[in-house]
Formats: sequence, C-alpha cells, structure tokens
Amino acid sequence: MGMYSFNQQKIIKGVSLFSGAGIGETFLSDIGIDIVVANELVKKRADLYKSLYTNRDIICGDITDESVFGRILSLSKEREVEFLLASPPCQGLSVAGKNRKQNQVENDSRNYLISYVIDLIKLIKPKYILIENVPMLLKMKILFGGKLKSVPEILNNNFSGEYRIEYDTLNSANYGVPQTRKRAIIKMCLKTLTWNSPKVEPKVITVKDAIGHLPSLESGEISEIKWHYARKHTDDNIRWMKHTPTGCTAFNNEIHFPQKKDGTRIKGYESSYRRIRWDAPAPTITTRSDCIASQRNVHPGRLKSDGTYSDSRVLTPLELMILNSLPHNWNIPKDTPELLIRQCIGESIPPLMLKKILEGVTHEN
Repeated sequence: MGMYSFNQQKIIKGVSLFSGAGIGETFLSDIGIDIVVANELVKKRADLYKSLYTNRDIICGDITDESVFGRILSLSKEREVEFLLASPPCQGLSVAGKNRKQNQVENDSRNYLISYVIDLIKLIKPKYILIENVPMLLKMKILFGGKLKSVPEILNNNFSGEYRIEYDTLNSANYGVPQTRKRAIIKMCLKTLTWNSPKVEPKVITVKDAIGHLPSLESGEISEIKWHYARKHTDDNIRWMKHTPTGCTAFNNEIHFPQKKDGTRIKGYESSYRRIRWDAPAPTITTRSDCIASQRNVHPGRLKSDGTYSDSRVLTPLELMILNSLPHNWNIPKDTPELLIRQCIGESIPPLMLKKILEGVTHEN
C-alpha cells in the first residue's frame, strides 16, 4: 500500500474544541485541514472566531451542557469530520465535586472536560486526534473510573486498541516560531495510518529576526503600521524601564528600581519589569502581556546616546502577533479590543507550530 500526504491529496474536515479565537488554526487550511465545526465557551472569543472564519459552524456554549454537546456531535457527523483538535483547559481537569461520596466517582468524571473529548472520540471515531495544552496536561492526575490517572493513561485505557497514541512536550522555538513556548502534545491516529513527528529547525528565530525591523515606540505613541501602537504606562514605570538594559530587570537598577511613593523598594520576582532579549526567541507570551510589571513583557529597547534605553513599554499587539508566528497581514477585524487580542494570543498554541505538527499526518491507500 502506498503512502501519500493528506495535504497534497485530500481535504480533511475537522472539529475544534475549546477553540478560543482559533488563533492556532490560522494555517491549517494551507495543509488541507478544513475545520468545519468549532466550540468555544466565552462569547467574545467565539465572536472573534466567527469574524476570522466566516464559513464555519461555531457553537458558543458550555460543552458540558447536553444540548451544546449534542449539537457538536450532530454537526460533526453531518459534516463527516475525520480530525479532532482539542485544547481542554487544565483548570477543567481538576477534581470537582469534592463533597460527593466515593461511590459517585463515575458520575464525578463528567466534571472533567477531557471526558467530553473522550466521549466525542468514541462517537465520531475520527482518523486523527490532536490534544494539546500546557505541559501540566501530561503530568496531572485526575479521578477517573474510580482511580487517579494521568490523561495519557486514560487515553491509552480507552483507545490503545484502535489508535496509535504518542505524547510529548514540544517547544515552539524548535519549529520556526520566534517564541519559547512549551506545549503538551498528544497525537492519536488509527493504526492503519501514520503520523510523522515534525523536524526540529536547525536555526532558531530570534526577537531581532522577527520584530527588529519595526520602528521604536515610546509609551502612548502610535505608528502608521496597523496594530503597532504602544500602551500608555505611568511615569514611574517609564523611568524604571528607561534605565533598564536589554534582557535585564528594573529590580537590579541601583537608583531607578521599582519603588513605592515613599521610596520603599517594591518586592517582586525578577521576571517582572524585565526587558526581553534581542538575541533569543521571546519568552512565553502570557495573557497579561499588557502589564509592564508582569512576566517578561517589556520590549528589548535600544541603547541611546544619553545612556538610557528606548521603548520603555510592553510589546505592541503587532509585535505579539509576529512573535506568535501570525502573519503580518493577519485578517483580524479593526475593532477587535486590544486586551482580547493579548488574552487570546497568551492562551494559544503558536499557529506555525501546530501547522508543522500536522504536516506529518499521512493516509494509507
């Protein structure tokens, strides 16, 4: 039997669960994957998803609601879905209903969002499944079937007879993304099929490679480039960061360190008030990339003639998009709230990473 790449020969229809705004799905159509059904709980994210992908059925609602799950199931069957993508939030994997009796453990398992993924797999039997989230997804144990089990154990117990199941933690910086972001990846495919692992790129893409061409901006400034504008920060925050070199934290400044109005030094982690580096991929983008005091969110800056550093501000929306491997001309609506963009990027798998993982899928004739 011959093998061929699905993205060259056939369009695969897919369903996406816990979709967010669909950022990770940006390049899937390029490799022959057509997501036709999607589900997202939060309305503002589902609305953004709809504006980005106008030809899809996006179901906004709680997957634990019987009617919502039923609609996902019926549409998936109607559209003949063969691929399932799921990013179940880890908070949804925590133990729920702690006050219930031990003999109700089977019912308690319905509180785990992963159980709805398992149910959908059993009901639609997709050829390919990708479950992804933060690395904790592979390590944490949940009460399932009366026993504490990891997600890989649960999947193996339910599907090892039909599916090849592989799992690992991958770093997006190894796959052409100018950002260090580790994601737990669980790949499942029918045993008649194969799914090759992505090749590690020989060269990492640095922050300078990715955004070094963009013009400098100070706090509150707006450029003529779409989405390249700087958030407004306080005078104190600006002063502290002006005196903070590239890759360093303002906590290490001898004079202009973070302090209260009375001059008392503010206590905090050295990941805060920290400029990122030019010569390495960006640190993991978080949902609080708007906050200059949050983790490694400040532009690298450039040394000025007076000894201070430029760009005393968090990264712009455009810089974040590029560092998350989104295209420069990403077709996001002009009226999309800045904080929504930042939150969705902070929760998403980088789209180039997801594309490269899925390029390894093959069919068997």
